[in-house]
Amino acid sequence: MSVKSDKWIRRMAEEHGMIEPFEANQIKTNGSNRLISYGTSSYGYDVRCSDEFKIFTNVHSATVDPKNFDPDSFVDIKGESCIIPPNAFVLARTVEYFRIPRNVLTICLGKSTYARCGIIVNVTPLEPEWEGHVTLEFSNTTNLPAKIYANEGVAQVIFIESDEVCETSYKDREGKYQGQTGVTLPKT
Repeated sequence: MSVKSDKWIRRMAEEHGMIEPFEANQIKTNGSNRLISYGTSSYGYDVRCSDEFKIFTNVHSATVDPKNFDPDSFVDIKGESCIIPPNAFVLARTVEYFRIPRNVLTICLGKSTYARCGIIVNVTPLEPEWEGHVTLEFSNTTNLPAKIYANEGVAQVIFIESDEVCETSYKDREGKYQGQTGVTLPKT
């Protein structure tokens, strides 16, 4: 097994459509505006958050239950940023659509810029032959409102290539989140 470099990521994205849209370099500005960086890094890819957000609300006094999830527990917003209430969470998705090769597993970690503000970005591993937009979960651990930005970097995906192909991939298992687009809520 090996962690893959920027050269490998560029080749896989350009030749095999592993990441779309793909940014071959690290983008830190848009004209004179500073951005939270995104694009290819030394040993990973910094993904962006789209402008679609689902903000958890307790208006209906619902219980968060992954087996019986109430979609009315969220308020949908679309915008250049999202304010996460204190001690709350928001679901979003990546701008990028991923197609993970059969011999690759990814691990995704939140960017330090958000971590230093008390915002935790949670993403589960992207399994071999999974594809789709990645659903992101942002937890505001502070007692103050926190802001996240659309179309800017939020997390880094690290690609781990195995020496051998897995026996059963996510696609083989017909995983329930295969091909997801948009912000995807829990399924059972």
